[in-house]
Amino acid sequence: MAQPPGKLLDTIRRPVAAASSLHQSAANHLQPLLSLAQRNGVNRRCILTLLASAAAIPEASESRKALLQDYVKRSKENKEKNDKERLDDFYKRNYKDYFGFMEGSVREKPAEELTESEKGILAWLDKNK
Repeated sequence: MAQPPGKLLDTIRRPVAAASSLHQSAANHLQPLLSLAQRNGVNRRCILTLLASAAAIPEASESRKALLQDYVKRSKENKEKNDKERLDDFYKRNYKDYFGFMEGSVREKPAEELTESEKGILAWLDKNK
């Protein structure tokens, strides 16, 4: 939609029309991102701040890139160990209360009457206290 001659462009309501061709191309590429962010509750000011800060970050030097690659390599090598630690921590935080609640009645039973799951609960509690 063309503007009448002599009328200033409305940069607030029509930012794409007011932008140069370079900026218009960038705006066309960013428009889907902006609409997605708005649907997810992120406003334009937040996105603009993020884009400006990303543009201000200097290029990483070769030594920094090598260091980051080393970190990525170590992370991949230790993935199984780290996953196991995270899972153990999850179990410790989430099952300790429940197993502790069951502990009183289970510890009172003689060892011959314990089920396999009760034995497992007692072993887990002994290991994780």
